[in-house]
This record gives sequence, C-alpha cells and structure tokens, in this order.
Amino acid sequence: MVERPYTLLSCGMSIDGYLDDATRDRLLLSNEADFDRVDAVRAGCDAILVGAATIRQDDPRLLVRSAERRAARVARGEAPNPLKVTVTSRCDINPSARFFTVGDVDKLVYCASGSCVSAKARLGEVATVVDGGDPVDLHLVTADLAARGVRRLMVEGGGTMHTQFLTAGLADELQLVVAPFFVGDSRAPRFVSDGDFPWGPGRRATLAEVRQIGDVVLLRYALSDRFGESTHKS
Repeated sequence: MVERPYTLLSCGMSIDGYLDDATRDRLLLSNEADFDRVDAVRAGCDAILVGAATIRQDDPRLLVRSAERRAARVARGEAPNPLKVTVTSRCDINPSARFFTVGDVDKLVYCASGSCVSAKARLGEVATVVDGGDPVDLHLVTADLAARGVRRLMVEGGGTMHTQFLTAGLADELQLVVAPFFVGDSRAPRFVSDGDFPWGPGRRATLAEVRQIGDVVLLRYALSDRFGESTHKS
C-alpha cells in the first residue's frame, strides 16, 4: 500500500447541501467560533489543499489566523503556516491570487501532464509545479505529498475536490458544518457532485461526533480505519 497522509475533509454547507449561493458575493456558512475551530485544525496540519476553482472564486489566504498557534508551530520546528497545495487540469490560475502572494510558506501546484510546461511558465515564479498525471491522479498527488513529509492533509474544497477525494477512497475523516438556513437554488454549487461513493445504504459512514457551535452544528465522520490515528497537534 502506497503511503499517503492522514486526510481530513473540511466543509461548511447549508441545510440543503450547498457550499455557496449563485451570486458573486461569498456566502458565509459559519460563525466566528467555528472559524476559530477551523483555524485550530489548520494549525495542526502539514498541508492545506483546495481546488483551482476555489482559488479563482474565493481567493483564499489559507493561513493560520492565530498568532499563538503560529508561534506553537514554530516552537515545534515547523513553518508558521501549513504548506499550500492546489490541483488543476488547465492551470487557469492567476499568479497574483492570495494563495501565492500571502504567507511565507511553500506552494505546490499539481497539474495535468499536458499542462506542465504552460503551468511552469505561468506559475513557476510563485510555486513549485508538479506533474500530477494525465488526468491528475489524486493517488499520485497524495503519495507525492507523503514523500515530501506531509503527514496530515486538510482538504478545504471545493465540491469537485471533495467528490474526487471521497470517490477515490482517499479520505479518512469528514468534518461537515451545517449552517441553519437553506439556499434553494440549483445553480449554486453543492457539497459533492455525482459519483460512486464508498458509503451508501449498505455501508454507512460512522458518525464520530456531533457538536453544536453557536448556531451551526459540526458532524465528524470516520471514513476509514485510520480515523483517530493522527490527532491534531496542540
């Protein structure tokens, strides 16, 4: 079996399963208490992965917000922030996105084999571009991350990445936060898209924790026998 990082998926969604609405403004699905919880989870990971569409749409920073948590990482001999990782087939990403420009931390871009030359020309100044196969193979991506010393990987979206990690059987844990409202618009992106998921009526995922955090609820699911093998660092 090829070594790969312990992989947790982190996601917020509406009651009816949407990650966002259909407007240009970002929909806030959580609250400050849960944002702080997510910050603690980030601080305990070696790398954070998002899809290229999330970079284009949300322009995330993907940094640890708490100065105390950054200091604790440094005290453990780690960088203040986890490694940033993205996956793309077309490499249609702006090199001035905050993913690349914010935070003194390494950035990895896994792209399809046929896009590597153009990806290196476009992003080689701001990130390390890695051939991820054609099409990009998440088994190769996670094995390469493990070889680079990533033991704990946090996947923060979007829906395409969540779907691909889940259907590939590469997720060990799902942390799903449900916001107390409906979006009700089929044009909006959903938590996952169609796929052949390992968990269905005949194989139910294990609910490991339910926690109310203000007006949202956190559901933690154990998705493999590795669940609990790697707890986040304090």
